[in-house]
Amino acid sequence: MKFLLALVGLLTATPALAQKLDERPRTAIMTAFPPEHAALVGRIEQPRTVRVNGVPVTLGQMAGKPVLLVESGVSMVNAAMTTQWLVDRFAVKRILFSGIAGGIDPSLHIGDVVVAADWGQFMESTIAREAPGGYAPIFRTPGNDLPNYGMIFPRDVEVGNEAEAKSWHRAFPADPALLAIARALSSSESLARCADAAAAKCLPHQPSLHVGGRGISGPAFMDNAAYRQYLFATFQAQVLDMESAAVAQVAYANRVPFLAFRSLSDLAGGDAEQNQMSVFMALASANSARVVQDFVARLPD
Repeated sequence: MKFLLALVGLLTATPALAQKLDERPRTAIMTAFPPEHAALVGRIEQPRTVRVNGVPVTLGQMAGKPVLLVESGVSMVNAAMTTQWLVDRFAVKRILFSGIAGGIDPSLHIGDVVVAADWGQFMESTIAREAPGGYAPIFRTPGNDLPNYGMIFPRDVEVGNEAEAKSWHRAFPADPALLAIARALSSSESLARCADAAAAKCLPHQPSLHVGGRGISGPAFMDNAAYRQYLFATFQAQVLDMESAAVAQVAYANRVPFLAFRSLSDLAGGDAEQNQMSVFMALASANSARVVQDFVARLPD
């Protein structure tokens, strides 16, 4: 009987979760897509690569500190999935996200880098049916008093962890100690203003670093002026992307410190003419990477 139970255990075990691929405690740095990854991979010293689910993970050092770098792929699902297997397969001390974002705070500019104090989801919602005089959501989550945008009624997220019972969350906080380190940075002067060496595509302003406030994430690329205004008024957020809130939620569930660095590549529909992401995504990726490297250098050993 004991033999049969042991055999069943062997057959049903998940090898991917049975052992760590690397035992050294590291700062995990995540990106979503190639321009963001390219801005960081050259900053990794003594790199070596392992793979999880076909995804390359670069292990090495940055500014003398042990790190790993991974490209999750765009989307909330990819970001959440990658975050969980990073925690499962590596000795992750903290998680940083570096990448681009759309700016929704009218006071911010393309090229600026935002390190938000917390992250929420803007498309966790109920899509309501039409009713006389408007829309009738079948239910609202407890404590959710946010206004709707037509048929879209925002919802909070219900989740817990080992230390806290499941409850409703509008946003997940960045780690306070990491946020304090970010507040001590003075990286604005090193941020790039031009998208190419020929200075053919330059910003009319010097980008700057902003620490604090709220970021929001969702599973859709956002490029609509009216919805941008609604999101800023409703969430009072600075930036919007497609991954950070998912990583923040998984980090909360696993009790791993988290912080995201996002540089504005566009204004999420608020651009004067067409969306500027294709013009400034490399510049924004590089600006975020610069701040992340400065940040990692200040981390405790």
